[in-house]
Amino acid sequence: MTPDLSLAHLTMIHVPPPELVAIAGRCGYRFVGLRLTEVTGGDAFPLIGDRNLLRATLAEMKASGVGVLDVELVRLCPETKVEELAPMLETAATLGAKHVLTQGHDPNWRRLTANYAALCDLAASYDLTADVEFLTWTEMCGVAEAQALIEGAGRGNAGLMIDTLHFSRSQCRLEELDAVPAHLFHYIQISDAAGAIPKSTKGLIRTAREDRLMPGEGDLDLRGIISHLPGIPIAVEIPNARLAATMSDEARARKAYEATCRLVEPACLAANVDTLQEKR
Repeated sequence: MTPDLSLAHLTMIHVPPPELVAIAGRCGYRFVGLRLTEVTGGDAFPLIGDRNLLRATLAEMKASGVGVLDVELVRLCPETKVEELAPMLETAATLGAKHVLTQGHDPNWRRLTANYAALCDLAASYDLTADVEFLTWTEMCGVAEAQALIEGAGRGNAGLMIDTLHFSRSQCRLEELDAVPAHLFHYIQISDAAGAIPKSTKGLIRTAREDRLMPGEGDLDLRGIISHLPGIPIAVEIPNARLAATMSDEARARKAYEATCRLVEPACLAANVDTLQEKR
């Protein structure tokens, strides 16, 4: 059985939330991921504070049966004031989201750990987890660094979110996943990529934001990664500028859904069950 699939907002970041939910429903996704805060200028819709947009999104969710898996993005920077994130987390809770995607962008380890712990505490009050994503071009660049942050915070609603592109570009090993307690994995993000790892930060970021491939079209060991994780929801995050110029949003969403379903074989899911039993 294929795990629950979620259509990540970055796959078509220009699409308003109600329309994204509608597309996801027509293509078979059970969830969407929604971007509530900007990463680069203008790349988020004002769900926080825009009651009409929030109502329209909730109405489409009810009509389509599509839920919200996660919201993004909390970037823990030196200047971050965790208490100011309350409106975002309240909106996430109103949407029925389960997880908050979180990144560490602070070289001061003690401050970063304290802020992450505080975020977890605040998120817990909204029944949300705070799931750490590592990025190849930052100091928080791999499984080991993200796991150390989670262990340092010591919070029960902490999580580790594996993005298959960043995992592969950071040259993480599959065995590292086996050393992570299974309960820390709540969902993953999937995409493929071709060719050698870009040597520049600019190249890494360009691939991540506009040149990801459908599962099975690139060179990443996606089945290997999935086989070392529990059977958790899969967020399909495949921004691709070339495809966006030649295909409709719905056609791309459907192609991504079908490609992911083909990739996730029963054998992989059986391996997940065996792995979990051994780890417990």
